[in-house]
Amino acid sequence: MTRRGFFKWLGIGGLLAAGGTFAVRRANAGNPYYSGPAASNFDGRTFFNPGGAEPRGFTDLLRWQLGGGKEPWPETYPSPFPAARPEPRVNGDGLRVTMVGHATMLVQIAGLNILTDPVWSERVSPFSFAGPYRRNAPGIAFDDLPPIDAVLLTHNHYDHLDLATFDRLVATHDPHIVTPLGNDTIIRQTAPTARVSTGNWGDVVRIGNGTRVHIEPAHHWSARGGSDRRMALWSAFVIGTPAGRIYHVGDTGFHDGINYRAAGDKHGGFRLALLPIGAYEPRWFMQGQHQTPLEAAQGMALCRAAHTVGHHWGTFRLTNEAVEAPLYALEAALQNVGIAPARFQPMRPGQVWDVPPAERS
Repeated sequence: MTRRGFFKWLGIGGLLAAGGTFAVRRANAGNPYYSGPAASNFDGRTFFNPGGAEPRGFTDLLRWQLGGGKEPWPETYPSPFPAARPEPRVNGDGLRVTMVGHATMLVQIAGLNILTDPVWSERVSPFSFAGPYRRNAPGIAFDDLPPIDAVLLTHNHYDHLDLATFDRLVATHDPHIVTPLGNDTIIRQTAPTARVSTGNWGDVVRIGNGTRVHIEPAHHWSARGGSDRRMALWSAFVIGTPAGRIYHVGDTGFHDGINYRAAGDKHGGFRLALLPIGAYEPRWFMQGQHQTPLEAAQGMALCRAAHTVGHHWGTFRLTNEAVEAPLYALEAALQNVGIAPARFQPMRPGQVWDVPPAERS
């Protein structure tokens, strides 16, 4: 069997969905990314979710990968929307979101252009020859991006932290990158001049135009290889602007809604939430780290978001559910929770949404 055939048999897409790692627990003398005092979510070497579930180990990973149950995906899943060509800025009370794909979105608000978890590469993998590949083109061509002021990076899994994309962004736009502790070390491995601000949950970073980025908890984990499990922190973000608050969650388990309630209580609700709705099957393996569309709808209600973008579906196959399963599950979930479908948009690459002010909901 060739090397490529071996990784295809092993199910590299599933490995990446589980965290971009083979999940082997190995002793390590230290943390290669971050050194700091112990905290409520850090034991001096690794980060953790207080009171939460740890990611499953290698035995469970193999049980999932060899257990079958994967629904087929088409080789391509083109978006019905053409690639967008964004305007340079959105000012005043405007809020515009353009979907690039997966968890990558361009958020234009308060005269700022903000990218979330940017990925323009064809694969999200440590390998150039294997791993999840794009089923649709980016919703904005890289060269058509407006000037990028800030980038929010939630964690270091390959479908969120793509070093090739960061290299291009730093060289072309020199954005202010905001990310939780430890991820700056990874970015600077290939982009040493990157302007990066890091922080723990609860920290705040100013990015200009009266806008602050709050680093907030998410129930997830991190890894880039077999020996760095949970050595860089993961997070959600709250973007506080003169035109309203935005809650961005890259990946999260529902965690009994604890983080959603806390975010709503702390910040007083949101004009917009960006919430993941894909990569959630099988539940016995994914429940602690990836939420379902029903949990996303419940989270929208708990955090008191007026509108929501559903992301993390339809671009990279990571888990067992069919490509459009999140759409059907979300439709039922919104009816179950009592949320009007117009308020929760499962966006596709190239789709543009001018989000109404919160008071119109």
